Amino acid sequence: VQLQASGGGLVQAGGSLRLSCTASGRTFTTYVMGWFRQAPGKEREFVAAITWNGGSTFYADSVKGRFTISRDSAKNTMYLQMNSPKPEDTAVYYCAHRQSYGSTWNIVGTTAKYDYWGQGTQVTVSS
Repeated sequence: VQLQASGGGLVQAGGSLRLSCTASGRTFTTYVMGWFRQAPGKEREFVAAITWNGGSTFYADSVKGRFTISRDSAKNTMYLQMNSPKPEDTAVYYCAHRQSYGSTWNIVGTTAKYDYWGQGTQVTVSS
């Protein structure tokens, strides 16, 4: 599975931005896809995840109510709509793919539980 993330850039605080992640290859094995982010000097952290078949969603507390994760199964594409971003949302955003069964919180929120990763897209939020 190959993942291509796009849509990052510079956005003002309070604005909006939409990230996309398109999967190619053995996409029929998709079970969960997620977004993580990594700021300079910090560990990679969970942002949001979505189950591919049922569309169940999971969010980190820091983005709940501001970001929305969605997917278009026909296009093998996942989205992250970022509304009212804050300067502390500045990071490289990575999309990730999990092909194994399991979508509990301790799975979807853990980097080691994902099988494939995209290359990352930079999001910079100015104040």
